[in-house]
Amino acid sequence: MKACFMGLGYIGLPTAIIAAKHGVQIIGVDINPQVVEKTNQGQLHIVEPGMQELLQEVITNGQLKASTTPEVSDAYFIVVPTPFKGGNHEPDISYVEAATRSVIPYLKEGDLYVIESTSPVGTTDKMAKLIFELRPELQDKIYIAYCPERVLPGNVIYELVHNDRVIGGMNEVSTEKAITFYRHFVQGTLHRTNCKTAEMCKLTENSSRDVQIAFANELSLICDKADINVWELINLANKHPRVNILQPGCGVGGHCIAVDPYFITAEFPMESKLIATAREINNYKSFWCAEKIQNAMLRFELEHHHKPVVAMMGLAFKPDIDDLREAPAKYITTRVMQSCNNADILVVEPNIKEHKVFKLTDYKEAYEQADIVVFLVAHTPFKSLPYNNSKIILDFCGIYKK
Repeated sequence: MKACFMGLGYIGLPTAIIAAKHGVQIIGVDINPQVVEKTNQGQLHIVEPGMQELLQEVITNGQLKASTTPEVSDAYFIVVPTPFKGGNHEPDISYVEAATRSVIPYLKEGDLYVIESTSPVGTTDKMAKLIFELRPELQDKIYIAYCPERVLPGNVIYELVHNDRVIGGMNEVSTEKAITFYRHFVQGTLHRTNCKTAEMCKLTENSSRDVQIAFANELSLICDKADINVWELINLANKHPRVNILQPGCGVGGHCIAVDPYFITAEFPMESKLIATAREINNYKSFWCAEKIQNAMLRFELEHHHKPVVAMMGLAFKPDIDDLREAPAKYITTRVMQSCNNADILVVEPNIKEHKVFKLTDYKEAYEQADIVVFLVAHTPFKSLPYNNSKIILDFCGIYKK
Protein backbone atom coordinates (compact mmCIF):
# COMPACT_ATOMS: atom_id res chain seq x y z
CA MET A 1 0.00 0.00 0.00
CA LYS A 2 1.34 3.39 -1.02
CA ALA A 3 -0.43 6.57 0.04
CA CYS A 4 0.04 10.17 -1.05
CA PHE A 5 -0.72 12.88 1.52
CA MET A 6 -1.38 16.29 0.04
CA GLY A 7 -0.44 18.76 2.76
CA LEU A 8 2.17 18.36 5.51
CA GLY A 9 0.74 20.69 8.13
CA TYR A 10 -0.51 20.12 11.66
CA ILE A 11 -2.73 17.20 10.59
CA GLY A 12 -1.30 15.95 7.31
CA LEU A 13 2.25 15.39 8.53
CA PRO A 14 1.37 13.58 11.80
CA THR A 15 -1.15 11.37 9.98
CA ALA A 16 1.41 10.55 7.31
CA ILE A 17 4.00 9.71 9.98
CA ILE A 18 1.62 7.45 11.92
CA ALA A 19 0.52 5.67 8.73
CA ALA A 20 4.16 5.17 7.75
CA LYS A 21 4.94 3.84 11.23
CA HIS A 22 2.23 1.22 10.66
CA GLY A 23 3.66 -0.03 7.39
CA VAL A 24 2.14 2.21 4.73
CA GLN A 25 4.57 3.60 2.15
CA ILE A 26 4.06 7.38 2.24
CA ILE A 27 4.79 10.20 -0.16
CA GLY A 28 4.05 13.48 1.60
CA VAL A 29 3.47 16.51 -0.62
CA ASP A 30 3.67 20.18 0.33
CA ILE A 31 3.95 23.35 -1.74
CA ASN A 32 6.47 24.79 0.74
CA PRO A 33 9.98 23.62 -0.26
CA GLN A 34 11.30 24.36 3.25
CA VAL A 35 8.73 22.02 4.79
CA VAL A 36 9.69 19.33 2.30
CA GLU A 37 13.41 19.80 2.95
CA LYS A 38 13.07 19.74 6.73
CA THR A 39 10.81 16.68 6.60
CA ASN A 40 13.27 14.74 4.46
CA GLN A 41 16.00 15.67 6.95
CA GLY A 42 13.88 14.18 9.73
CA GLN A 43 13.20 17.59 11.30
CA LEU A 44 9.67 18.29 12.47
CA HIS A 45 8.50 21.77 11.44
CA ILE A 46 5.67 21.80 14.00
CA VAL A 47 5.62 21.18 17.76
CA GLU A 48 4.05 17.89 18.76
CA PRO A 49 5.36 15.75 21.66
CA GLY A 50 6.97 12.49 20.52
CA MET A 51 6.44 13.14 16.82
CA GLN A 52 10.05 14.15 16.10
CA GLU A 53 11.35 10.70 17.03
CA LEU A 54 8.71 8.97 14.91
CA LEU A 55 9.52 11.19 11.92
CA GLN A 56 13.21 10.38 12.14
CA GLU A 57 12.38 6.67 12.32
CA VAL A 58 10.14 6.57 9.23
CA ILE A 59 12.50 8.80 7.23
CA THR A 60 15.48 6.63 8.15
CA ASN A 61 13.77 3.37 7.23
CA GLY A 62 12.41 4.82 3.99
CA GLN A 63 8.72 4.52 4.84
CA LEU A 64 8.13 8.25 4.31
CA LYS A 65 9.58 10.82 1.97
CA ALA A 66 8.44 14.35 1.18
CA SER A 67 8.15 16.06 -2.18
CA THR A 68 6.64 19.11 -3.83
CA THR A 69 4.85 16.90 -6.38
CA PRO A 70 2.65 13.80 -6.05
CA GLU A 71 3.58 10.31 -7.16
CA VAL A 72 1.52 7.39 -8.41
CA SER A 73 -0.02 5.81 -5.33
CA ASP A 74 -2.88 3.55 -4.24
CA ALA A 75 -4.56 6.17 -2.07
CA TYR A 76 -4.62 9.98 -2.04
CA PHE A 77 -5.46 12.09 0.99
CA ILE A 78 -6.31 15.79 0.80
CA VAL A 79 -5.19 17.44 4.05
CA VAL A 80 -4.87 21.13 3.17
CA PRO A 81 -6.26 24.32 4.74
CA THR A 82 -9.78 25.60 4.10
CA PRO A 83 -9.64 29.33 4.90
CA PHE A 84 -12.21 32.09 4.29
CA LYS A 85 -12.76 34.34 1.32
CA GLY A 86 -14.42 37.74 1.24
CA GLY A 87 -15.63 39.57 4.33
CA ASN A 88 -18.51 37.30 5.32
CA HIS A 89 -16.55 34.22 6.42
CA GLU A 90 -17.39 32.30 3.26
CA PRO A 91 -15.50 28.98 3.11
CA ASP A 92 -12.71 28.82 0.54
CA ILE A 93 -12.19 25.32 -0.85
CA SER A 94 -9.68 26.47 -3.47
CA TYR A 95 -6.82 24.64 -1.72
CA VAL A 96 -8.84 21.43 -1.69
CA GLU A 97 -9.56 21.89 -5.37
CA ALA A 98 -5.92 22.70 -6.20
CA ALA A 99 -4.69 19.61 -4.35
CA THR A 100 -7.33 17.50 -6.07
CA ARG A 101 -6.37 18.82 -9.50
CA SER A 102 -2.73 17.97 -8.82
CA VAL A 103 -3.49 14.30 -8.12
CA ILE A 104 -6.07 13.77 -10.88
CA PRO A 105 -3.40 12.89 -13.51
CA TYR A 106 -2.09 10.13 -11.21
CA LEU A 107 -5.43 8.46 -10.44
CA LYS A 108 -6.03 4.98 -11.82
CA GLU A 109 -8.69 2.32 -11.51
CA GLY A 110 -9.05 0.98 -7.96
CA ASP A 111 -7.51 4.00 -6.24
CA LEU A 112 -8.86 5.60 -3.08
CA TYR A 113 -9.37 9.38 -2.81
CA VAL A 114 -10.16 10.83 0.64
CA ILE A 115 -10.67 14.39 1.83
CA GLU A 116 -9.69 15.02 5.46
CA SER A 117 -9.71 18.83 5.25
CA THR A 118 -12.59 20.44 7.12
CA SER A 119 -15.03 21.31 4.35
CA PRO A 120 -18.50 22.71 3.71
CA VAL A 121 -21.23 20.16 3.16
CA GLY A 122 -21.13 18.98 -0.44
CA THR A 123 -17.40 19.48 -1.02
CA THR A 124 -16.71 15.78 -1.59
CA ASP A 125 -19.45 15.66 -4.21
CA LYS A 126 -17.97 18.73 -5.93
CA MET A 127 -14.50 17.20 -6.02
CA ALA A 128 -15.90 13.92 -7.36
CA LYS A 129 -17.65 15.84 -10.14
CA LEU A 130 -14.37 17.60 -10.96
CA ILE A 131 -12.46 14.30 -11.07
CA PHE A 132 -14.96 12.64 -13.39
CA GLU A 133 -15.21 15.71 -15.65
CA LEU A 134 -11.46 15.57 -16.24
CA ARG A 135 -11.14 11.78 -16.10
CA PRO A 136 -14.53 10.38 -17.23
CA GLU A 137 -13.03 6.93 -17.70
CA LEU A 138 -12.66 6.70 -13.90
CA GLN A 139 -16.41 6.91 -13.27
CA ASP A 140 -17.34 4.03 -10.94
CA LYS A 141 -13.69 2.89 -11.08
CA ILE A 142 -12.26 4.73 -8.05
CA TYR A 143 -13.35 5.08 -4.44
CA ILE A 144 -14.15 8.48 -2.94
CA ALA A 145 -14.76 9.30 0.74
CA TYR A 146 -14.60 11.97 3.41
CA CYS A 147 -12.98 11.33 6.81
CA PRO A 148 -12.50 14.33 9.11
CA GLU A 149 -9.65 14.44 11.57
CA ARG A 150 -10.53 14.85 15.24
CA VAL A 151 -7.29 15.15 17.18
CA LEU A 152 -6.14 17.39 20.01
CA PRO A 153 -2.83 19.22 19.43
CA GLY A 154 -0.35 18.04 22.04
CA ASN A 155 -1.84 14.53 22.13
CA VAL A 156 -1.89 13.72 18.42
CA ILE A 157 0.09 10.45 18.52
CA TYR A 158 -2.37 8.84 20.91
CA GLU A 159 -5.51 10.29 19.38
CA LEU A 160 -4.68 9.42 15.75
CA VAL A 161 -4.52 5.81 16.82
CA HIS A 162 -7.17 5.54 19.53
CA ASN A 163 -9.92 8.01 18.58
CA ASP A 164 -13.01 6.82 16.74
CA ARG A 165 -13.28 8.05 13.14
CA VAL A 166 -16.31 8.89 11.01
CA ILE A 167 -15.92 7.68 7.42
CA GLY A 168 -18.40 8.71 4.76
CA GLY A 169 -18.11 7.33 1.27
CA MET A 170 -19.93 8.38 -1.87
CA ASN A 171 -21.26 4.84 -1.83
CA GLU A 172 -20.96 1.85 0.46
CA VAL A 173 -18.05 0.29 -1.41
CA SER A 174 -16.09 3.57 -1.12
CA THR A 175 -16.78 3.65 2.62
CA GLU A 176 -15.46 0.10 2.99
CA LYS A 177 -12.38 0.89 0.92
CA ALA A 178 -11.56 3.86 3.15
CA ILE A 179 -12.18 1.81 6.29
CA THR A 180 -9.70 -0.78 5.03
CA PHE A 181 -7.03 1.91 4.80
CA TYR A 182 -7.67 3.50 8.21
CA ARG A 183 -7.57 0.11 9.86
CA HIS A 184 -3.83 0.12 9.19
CA PHE A 185 -3.36 2.41 12.19
CA VAL A 186 -6.69 3.35 13.84
CA GLN A 187 -7.62 1.22 16.85
CA GLY A 188 -10.76 3.23 17.59
CA THR A 189 -14.11 2.35 16.06
CA LEU A 190 -14.60 3.32 12.41
CA HIS A 191 -18.16 4.57 11.97
CA ARG A 192 -19.78 4.25 8.54
CA THR A 193 -21.91 6.97 6.99
CA ASN A 194 -22.23 8.96 3.76
CA CYS A 195 -19.93 11.82 2.75
CA LYS A 196 -22.39 14.67 3.45
CA THR A 197 -23.11 13.40 6.96
CA ALA A 198 -19.39 12.99 7.64
CA GLU A 199 -18.74 16.55 6.46
CA MET A 200 -21.54 17.88 8.67
CA CYS A 201 -20.35 15.77 11.62
CA LYS A 202 -17.00 17.55 11.68
CA LEU A 203 -18.68 20.96 11.57
CA THR A 204 -21.17 19.91 14.24
CA GLU A 205 -18.51 18.72 16.67
CA ASN A 206 -16.63 21.99 16.61
CA SER A 207 -19.74 24.16 16.56
CA SER A 208 -20.93 22.35 19.68
CA ARG A 209 -17.66 23.15 21.42
CA ASP A 210 -17.88 26.77 20.29
CA VAL A 211 -21.36 27.14 21.77
CA GLN A 212 -20.24 25.61 25.08
CA ILE A 213 -17.20 27.90 25.26
CA ALA A 214 -19.42 30.89 24.43
CA PHE A 215 -21.55 30.08 27.48
CA ALA A 216 -18.45 30.08 29.69
CA ASN A 217 -17.16 33.30 28.13
CA GLU A 218 -20.54 34.98 28.55
CA LEU A 219 -20.53 33.93 32.21
CA SER A 220 -17.11 35.54 32.62
CA LEU A 221 -18.44 38.84 31.27
CA ILE A 222 -21.40 38.73 33.65
CA CYS A 223 -19.22 37.80 36.62
CA ASP A 224 -16.78 40.61 35.92
CA LYS A 225 -19.62 43.11 36.04
CA ALA A 226 -21.13 41.50 39.15
CA ASP A 227 -17.76 41.21 40.94
CA ILE A 228 -17.96 37.41 41.16
CA ASN A 229 -15.01 35.03 40.75
CA VAL A 230 -16.01 33.15 37.60
CA TRP A 231 -13.58 30.30 38.26
CA GLU A 232 -15.06 29.64 41.70
CA LEU A 233 -18.58 29.95 40.29
CA ILE A 234 -17.99 27.40 37.53
CA ASN A 235 -16.27 25.04 39.95
CA LEU A 236 -19.29 25.16 42.26
CA ALA A 237 -21.83 24.86 39.45
CA ASN A 238 -20.01 21.81 38.10
CA LYS A 239 -20.63 20.02 41.41
CA HIS A 240 -24.12 19.43 40.02
CA PRO A 241 -24.15 15.89 38.57
CA ARG A 242 -25.57 17.03 35.21
CA VAL A 243 -23.66 20.28 34.74
CA ASN A 244 -20.28 20.51 33.01
CA ILE A 245 -19.43 24.11 32.18
CA LEU A 246 -16.16 24.66 30.31
CA GLN A 247 -13.50 27.19 31.31
CA PRO A 248 -13.62 30.72 29.89
CA GLY A 249 -10.68 32.27 28.08
CA CYS A 250 -9.78 35.27 25.97
CA GLY A 251 -11.72 33.99 22.97
CA VAL A 252 -11.55 30.97 20.71
CA GLY A 253 -8.79 30.17 18.23
CA GLY A 254 -7.34 27.44 16.10
CA HIS A 255 -8.29 26.29 12.64
CA CYS A 256 -11.26 24.27 13.87
CA ILE A 257 -13.50 25.69 16.57
CA ALA A 258 -12.99 29.31 15.52
CA VAL A 259 -13.58 28.49 11.86
CA ASP A 260 -15.89 25.52 11.34
CA PRO A 261 -19.12 27.13 12.65
CA TYR A 262 -18.92 29.65 9.80
CA PHE A 263 -19.11 26.75 7.33
CA ILE A 264 -22.59 26.13 8.71
CA THR A 265 -23.73 29.74 9.13
CA ALA A 266 -22.59 30.68 5.62
CA GLU A 267 -24.75 27.99 4.03
CA PHE A 268 -27.66 27.92 6.49
CA PRO A 269 -27.88 31.48 7.88
CA MET A 270 -31.54 31.40 8.90
CA GLU A 271 -31.28 28.03 10.62
CA SER A 272 -28.08 28.61 12.60
CA LYS A 273 -28.89 31.53 14.90
CA LEU A 274 -27.45 29.97 18.09
CA ILE A 275 -24.25 28.94 16.32
CA ALA A 276 -23.85 32.43 14.87
CA THR A 277 -24.43 34.10 18.24
CA ALA A 278 -21.84 31.86 19.90
CA ARG A 279 -19.31 33.01 17.30
CA GLU A 280 -20.17 36.63 18.06
CA ILE A 281 -19.74 36.10 21.82
CA ASN A 282 -16.37 34.39 21.47
CA ASN A 283 -15.10 37.05 19.07
CA TYR A 284 -16.35 39.80 21.37
CA LYS A 285 -14.50 38.27 24.33
CA SER A 286 -11.18 39.00 22.62
CA PHE A 287 -12.22 42.61 21.96
CA TRP A 288 -13.35 42.92 25.61
CA CYS A 289 -10.02 41.57 26.89
CA ALA A 290 -8.10 44.09 24.77
CA GLU A 291 -10.21 46.92 26.20
CA LYS A 292 -9.61 45.71 29.77
CA ILE A 293 -5.86 45.78 29.16
CA GLN A 294 -5.95 49.24 27.57
CA ASN A 295 -8.00 50.61 30.47
CA ALA A 296 -5.56 49.11 32.99
CA MET A 297 -2.67 50.78 31.16
CA LEU A 298 -4.42 54.17 31.22
CA ARG A 299 -5.14 53.91 34.94
CA PHE A 300 -1.53 52.95 35.65
CA GLU A 301 -0.22 55.93 33.68
CA LEU A 302 -2.57 58.32 35.48
CA GLU A 303 -1.56 57.00 38.89
CA HIS A 304 2.19 56.59 38.33
CA HIS A 305 2.83 59.30 35.72
CA HIS A 306 4.73 57.00 33.40
CA LYS A 307 3.79 54.31 30.94
CA PRO A 308 3.65 50.74 32.27
CA VAL A 309 5.70 47.76 31.19
CA VAL A 310 3.12 45.20 30.05
CA ALA A 311 3.79 41.46 29.69
CA MET A 312 1.49 39.72 27.22
CA MET A 313 1.74 36.09 28.29
CA GLY A 314 1.02 33.70 25.43
CA LEU A 315 0.23 33.87 21.72
CA ALA A 316 -0.91 30.33 20.86
CA PHE A 317 -4.59 29.45 20.56
CA LYS A 318 -4.42 26.91 23.41
CA PRO A 319 -1.98 25.84 26.14
CA ASP A 320 1.37 24.19 25.45
CA ILE A 321 1.36 24.25 21.64
CA ASP A 322 3.04 26.44 19.01
CA ASP A 323 -0.04 26.88 16.80
CA LEU A 324 -1.00 30.56 16.42
CA ARG A 325 -3.76 30.11 13.82
CA GLU A 326 -6.79 32.29 14.61
CA ALA A 327 -5.33 32.79 18.09
CA PRO A 328 -7.27 35.37 20.12
CA ALA A 329 -4.12 36.07 22.16
CA LYS A 330 -2.33 37.15 19.00
CA TYR A 331 -5.24 39.43 18.06
CA ILE A 332 -5.36 40.96 21.55
CA THR A 333 -1.59 41.53 21.64
CA THR A 334 -1.65 43.18 18.23
CA ARG A 335 -4.57 45.42 19.20
CA VAL A 336 -2.89 46.49 22.46
CA MET A 337 0.42 47.21 20.72
CA GLN A 338 -1.31 49.32 18.06
CA SER A 339 -2.99 51.52 20.68
CA CYS A 340 -0.37 51.66 23.41
CA ASN A 341 1.38 54.92 22.36
CA ASN A 342 4.86 53.44 22.67
CA ALA A 343 4.33 51.72 26.00
CA ASP A 344 6.81 48.92 26.66
CA ILE A 345 5.07 45.68 25.60
CA LEU A 346 6.84 42.39 26.31
CA VAL A 347 5.47 39.51 24.24
CA VAL A 348 5.86 35.97 25.56
CA GLU A 349 5.31 32.65 23.79
CA PRO A 350 7.48 29.88 25.23
CA ASN A 351 6.55 27.35 22.52
CA ILE A 352 8.14 29.20 19.60
CA LYS A 353 11.70 30.48 19.19
CA GLU A 354 10.96 33.52 17.08
CA HIS A 355 8.14 35.35 15.33
CA LYS A 356 8.24 37.55 12.23
CA VAL A 357 6.09 40.26 13.87
CA PHE A 358 6.65 40.03 17.63
CA LYS A 359 9.96 40.24 19.46
CA LEU A 360 9.71 37.48 22.06
CA THR A 361 10.81 37.70 25.69
CA ASP A 362 11.50 34.92 28.18
CA TYR A 363 8.47 34.41 30.40
CA LYS A 364 10.35 34.75 33.70
CA GLU A 365 12.10 37.90 32.54
CA ALA A 366 8.86 39.43 31.30
CA TYR A 367 7.04 38.62 34.54
CA GLU A 368 9.83 40.16 36.58
CA GLN A 369 9.98 43.39 34.56
CA ALA A 370 6.26 43.98 34.03
CA ASP A 371 4.01 46.37 35.91
CA ILE A 372 0.97 44.76 34.28
CA VAL A 373 0.94 41.02 33.60
CA VAL A 374 -1.70 39.75 31.18
CA PHE A 375 -2.23 35.99 31.12
CA LEU A 376 -3.78 35.11 27.77
CA VAL A 377 -2.88 31.41 27.46
CA ALA A 378 -2.56 28.91 30.30
CA HIS A 379 0.83 27.53 29.29
CA THR A 380 2.21 25.17 31.93
CA PRO A 381 5.38 27.23 32.63
CA PHE A 382 3.24 30.23 33.58
CA LYS A 383 1.66 28.29 36.43
CA SER A 384 5.01 28.20 38.24
CA LEU A 385 5.08 31.99 38.54
CA PRO A 386 4.17 33.15 42.07
CA TYR A 387 1.34 35.63 42.42
CA ASN A 388 2.81 39.08 42.99
CA ASN A 389 0.52 41.59 44.70
CA SER A 390 2.73 44.49 43.64
CA LYS A 391 1.79 43.92 40.00
CA ILE A 392 -1.50 44.41 38.18
CA ILE A 393 -2.43 40.92 37.05
CA LEU A 394 -5.12 40.35 34.44
CA ASP A 395 -5.78 36.62 34.39
CA PHE A 396 -8.01 35.79 31.43
CA CYS A 397 -7.19 32.06 31.35
CA GLY A 398 -7.29 30.95 34.99
CA ILE A 399 -3.59 30.72 35.88
CA TYR A 400 -4.43 31.62 39.48
CA LYS A 401 -8.00 30.30 39.58
CA LYS A 402 -9.27 28.94 42.87
